[in-house]
Amino acid sequence: MLPLFVPCMFQSMDSKATPFDSEALGSRRAIIRRNPDDMQELEMIEAAWGSNPRFSDGVRYEFIRSEGRDFPRNRCLVPASEFHIRNGEKKFRVTMEDGNFFYLAAIWEPAMGDWPVSYRIITVDANPEVMRYQERHGAIIHRRQVMQWLDYKMPEADLLVTPPAHIFSIEEILTKPVQISLAL
Repeated sequence: MLPLFVPCMFQSMDSKATPFDSEALGSRRAIIRRNPDDMQELEMIEAAWGSNPRFSDGVRYEFIRSEGRDFPRNRCLVPASEFHIRNGEKKFRVTMEDGNFFYLAAIWEPAMGDWPVSYRIITVDANPEVMRYQERHGAIIHRRQVMQWLDYKMPEADLLVTPPAHIFSIEEILTKPVQISLAL
């Protein structure tokens, strides 16, 4: 079981959980998956966020809804310390109330031509706190659920659920400088 993110397992990449910014379209970041050449091995690789637009009429998809879908292969995890949401002109940081980092459930796609290995975040209906700002967010996989997701040990419907109320803390991220004193 992989209860904690152990840096020595993945020495070639930065193993820290970082903020997931939904406005960083096309960005690259670390994902954790089963090695397709040796399914006994977990690996961390860099992947691009979003599907190959060549196969979807020029559109790159970054998200995929969980409802009514099975994910029988290519599951992966995106480590995150928080995720960001936007409502109008305001941007917000969403963290776990208990301060723990978490993973976003995702699926990866192999590299094709000049398009690198990529991933899409799986979404669920927003929980009550996030619902005030937007309708959906990434499916949260807790550290205790890592192997259940990666090893297909639990049905998707049991893992890809809307989190209960009071699990998140939400605070505004100031995007413009705020004047805190008067200049004379």
